Amino acid sequence: MKHVFTLTVLLALLSFGRNAHAQDFVYEPKNPAFGGGNTFNYSWLLSSAQAQTTIVDPASKANATAPDPLANFAASLNQQVLAQLSSRLIANQFGQGAIKPGNYTVGTYQIQITPGANGIGVQVTDTSTGNQTTITIPNGF
Repeated sequence: MKHVFTLTVLLALLSFGRNAHAQDFVYEPKNPAFGGGNTFNYSWLLSSAQAQTTIVDPASKANATAPDPLANFAASLNQQVLAQLSSRLIANQFGQGAIKPGNYTVGTYQIQITPGANGIGVQVTDTSTGNQTTITIPNGF
């Protein structure tokens, strides 16, 4: 009896069963670094990895402490004092008004000022190292 019931259930399952269909599996890598992956996946993979990382970069500016307002004030004050000092030194060296063409020596710097068609050319030479910097100030300034 037990065998007849098992045989009946098995025949019933076979008669109600459908044909199975299958397809081939095709491997396609997602990451372009792993040979053949789609290059358009790169930015998505990178942003996904960066969003999941829990490692904090110690050198990032986002982790830096907020700037101290008192330190900012001191730095601003120092810049203003140095700007005033440099203005006075330039006025003492070159006189008031526009800088006159010619050669000037300030410490180890040789400064040559020449007027040109494009504006005023300023060539600064460090006589101790031989380094040169050329600046052109356009007409109208």
